[in-house]
Amino acid sequence: MIKRIQLLDTQLANQIAAGEVVERPASVVKELLENAIDSGATQIDITIEEGGIRLLQVRDNGSGIYPDDLPLALARHATSKIRGLDDLDAVASLGFRGEALASIASVSRLSLTSSHLETGMGWCVQSEGRDMNATVTPASHPQGTTVTVRDIFFNTPARRKFLKSAPTEFGHIEEVVKRLSLVNFEVGFQLQHNGSKRWHFKPAFNDADKLRRVSTLCGQSFLEAALPIDVEVTGLQLYGWLGSPSMARGQADMQYFYVNGRVVRDKVVSHAIRTAYRDVLAPNRHPAFVLFLELDPSAVDVNVHPTKHEVRFREQRWVHEFLARSIHKALAGLKTEHYPSLPQESATLQSYPLSQQNPLVLPSNQGSSPNYQSNFSRPNYQQGVTQEALADYLSPLRETLPTPFMPTVATPDIPPLGYALAQLHGIYILAQNTQGLIVVDMHAAHERLMYERLKGAWTVGRLASQPLLLAQTVAVSRNEAELAEQAKTWFAQLGFDIDRLGEEAVAVRAIPALLHKADLSALVRDVLADFKVHGQSQRIEDAINELFSSMACHGAVRANRALSLPEMNALLREMENTEFSSQCNHGRPTWKQFSLADLDKLFWRGR
Repeated sequence: MIKRIQLLDTQLANQIAAGEVVERPASVVKELLENAIDSGATQIDITIEEGGIRLLQVRDNGSGIYPDDLPLALARHATSKIRGLDDLDAVASLGFRGEALASIASVSRLSLTSSHLETGMGWCVQSEGRDMNATVTPASHPQGTTVTVRDIFFNTPARRKFLKSAPTEFGHIEEVVKRLSLVNFEVGFQLQHNGSKRWHFKPAFNDADKLRRVSTLCGQSFLEAALPIDVEVTGLQLYGWLGSPSMARGQADMQYFYVNGRVVRDKVVSHAIRTAYRDVLAPNRHPAFVLFLELDPSAVDVNVHPTKHEVRFREQRWVHEFLARSIHKALAGLKTEHYPSLPQESATLQSYPLSQQNPLVLPSNQGSSPNYQSNFSRPNYQQGVTQEALADYLSPLRETLPTPFMPTVATPDIPPLGYALAQLHGIYILAQNTQGLIVVDMHAAHERLMYERLKGAWTVGRLASQPLLLAQTVAVSRNEAELAEQAKTWFAQLGFDIDRLGEEAVAVRAIPALLHKADLSALVRDVLADFKVHGQSQRIEDAINELFSSMACHGAVRANRALSLPEMNALLREMENTEFSSQCNHGRPTWKQFSLADLDKLFWRGR
């Protein structure tokens, strides 16, 4: 039987629409908080009971709502934030669709009380999940708005049964409050659950208060290891904090990205960040970051999805390139500050034969660093006896052991990684700088240096192309074949010779020589798929870098290989002048600093 077309009941239409906006109590909190922020509130109080299933209340001190507008606040497609198409093309507020309150009211018992700053009187409007004529009644209320939501999904049992336990639902609410607190520093937030205060943030107007809030929400360890970033080009600004690769996490649970103050989860952004981190993260690890992107509102479309988590950039490729390059350059700054090599250290790691002697040597007084001063002093009556005994003990050793390689003249420019003292178990290099002790993983550090050398040589000479004896045909879609034709020059720069062959096929006549063992068909398809989505692809470079990584790992110095002091110092100097030298290409740290204060704590000095 063919059914006739008819208009849906208003209540049913609202409940269907609610499914796009209200997924769980956390969705309600998000919408209400965004409305409060749009109203200019400086203090927002959130009260939750039983994970928001029983009660959810948001109170703010914003501008409030006019009494005559209260019924419209619960109507669909009613908003004060846009007026016409021009406003939609450049949305500056967090909310603008005019659907949130109507959707929430259709699946809950909702009460909205507000006092506008111009009237000074409070008024209340209520709804109980059904289509009804809203009645506005007087109510006592200070300036601002309070929205109370009870018994969410009480009239839609099928939706209610999908809710999780109260602790789980409250965890999602906490995450929403956390995300909005990290970007709206000028707003104070207070969160209570079942009568217990969970978060309380005062408005943060200075840098110290902002850092304190970030530290509370993301952890002090994140902030201590994070790298600040602030980059601005024409029309784009990126600032915030990049988590150190050594602080990478097993899950992508500490990634906060904002576009014009709006929380987003965008594919272009995610791909750009992964691209920037690809050489410094271990497999299956995820970076942590708190980043803010500012651009002209007209250059980004936020009207992509009802939840407003997704955006679409007008200049997608340019934004991707800006993010990837800016973050990559900032991460490269994790290397130690650039210092010119000192004249005494003209050696390279390869120029010295590996010593077969025990590298852990005792320094003599002659030729030692004038910058090293011990704070430990013995009693006077013991000094003479101790020095004579020590001299007698060391005299035969000094005849055979090599003299440590240390600067012979005083210099104020002590390199960041200092000067090598010894080698520990053929694995670690011990060095002394102005702060204290440096411990370097010899193999990991040398692996990164070799890896960057290989990449540098490839960048300068590009890839040698290897013609195929017989052209290989790769079946692709029509769109991908057109892309291959358009990107022929780009492929040629990477060592490929690709021609379109018919409507749905391409012919590969030459490939990069380094990739002669790669799965050619799969690689070409993956590259074209990336190019279609992002306007570019990193797969070829990733494949080459993987090969370079393997070559560097096998070519780096191994454990239990003794290095002379000049070799160790040459390694330290090269690390100081190499990007990403703080991590190997597998994401492991290459060196650690132990300050004198840290060492003093170990030995209870100063107590």
